[in-house]
Amino acid sequence: MRIVEKRILAKGICLFVIEAPLIAKKAEPGQFVIVRHKENGERIPLTIADYNRDQGTITLVCHGIGKSTQEINQLNQGDSFLDVLGPLGLAMPIEKVGKVLCVAGGLGVAPMYPITRILKAAGNHIISIIGARSQEMLIMTEEMEAVSNQIHYCTDDGSFGHHGFVTDVLSQVLQEQEIDLVVAIGPLPMMAAVAKITKEFAVPTQVSLNALMVDGTGMCGGCRVTIGEKTKFACVDGPVFDAHQVNFAELLSRQNFYRDQEQAALHQCRIGVGR
Repeated sequence: MRIVEKRILAKGICLFVIEAPLIAKKAEPGQFVIVRHKENGERIPLTIADYNRDQGTITLVCHGIGKSTQEINQLNQGDSFLDVLGPLGLAMPIEKVGKVLCVAGGLGVAPMYPITRILKAAGNHIISIIGARSQEMLIMTEEMEAVSNQIHYCTDDGSFGHHGFVTDVLSQVLQEQEIDLVVAIGPLPMMAAVAKITKEFAVPTQVSLNALMVDGTGMCGGCRVTIGEKTKFACVDGPVFDAHQVNFAELLSRQNFYRDQEQAALHQCRIGVGR
C-alpha cells in the first residue's frame, strides 16, 4: 500500500494518499480502514477521509498522539503501509432531507468531509461548523468550504472565527433556523455535548464513534458501545449511530482503559526503547 502523497495539515496531523484500488472501488462515506505500518506495529483504525475510484487511491488523516500514530506520521511519499484492511463499517445513510448541520471538531473534519460532500450532492443545504484549538489546527478548510452553503469556524483561543466551542454556534443556528438533520464528528465530549443540545431541539442527530478497536470485524468486542440500552459494535454496526441513543458516559469511561499503557509506550518511544 504505497504512499503516493503526503501533506502536513497542522502540527502533528498528516494526510496520506495511498494506493489501494480494491478499497477505493468499494469505499463509501463513513467507512474506515485498519492500518499497520510495520511487522510489529499496532493496528490503527483510520476513517477514510476521501477516495478516488478512477485513480485507485484512498486518503487517510493521522494525528500523531501515541507511539504508533507518531511513527506513522514519520512515513513519507514512496514508503508503504504493511497492511491496510477495509473498507470496514457501515456507510453513512445519505438522503435528501433539507437543511443539514455538519459539526466537526479537530480531526473530525477529515471523516466529515466525504459525508458532507455526498450530502451536498444529494441536494441538501449544508451548514458546517468547524472547531479547533487554534487557527493553526484547523484542517481541510478549503475542502469543507467547497461542499458547504454556509460555514462557521470556532477556535478555543479566539484566533479565528468564534471564540469558543462549536456548541455555542450550534445553539445559535438551531434557535435561528429549522434544521432537519445534524451530523457531528469529533472528540467524544464534543459529540456528547452536541447530542444533548440537539435532543432539546428534537433534531435527529448522527455521530461517528471512535471507540477502542482491535480487529475491526466484530470478533474482539473491544469497540462495544451501548446504543439505546443494547450492546452494539462500532466496527460492524457503526461507526455511525443515532446520537440520542448513545451512552456517552460509558463510552468516555471505556476510552480511558488503556491510558497508562499508552503513556508508557509513548515514553519508551521517546527514549528510544522498544523500537
